[in-house]
Amino acid sequence: MSTFDDRSNAQETKFVLDAAKEFKAEAKRNKALGHWAAGLMGKPESESDKYALEVIMADMEEAGDDDVFRKLRGDLTASNCAITDDAIRDRMAMELKAARKDVYGT
Repeated sequence: MSTFDDRSNAQETKFVLDAAKEFKAEAKRNKALGHWAAGLMGKPESESDKYALEVIMADMEEAGDDDVFRKLRGDLTASNCAITDDAIRDRMAMELKAARKDVYGT
């Protein structure tokens, strides 16, 4: 095998590992967002994990974060939580930063 092939395989492996880490970080973020939103909606602790799983599953609808935002926005609005779109997006960014730090170790 040539040096070029070795480098190519190493890059492919790194890409796959990085994608897996990012997927894990996003799932951790979504779980944290679910617990946060459940608290805002006044859900009992026994339902918090179930709701967090719903938020994780919402992220599977399409690429990007819009599906998670729509889930949170819709549920928070339905439960009469007075929170702005910017506050939700800020929380999403904060939780992703924390999740990446946990997953990547940086």
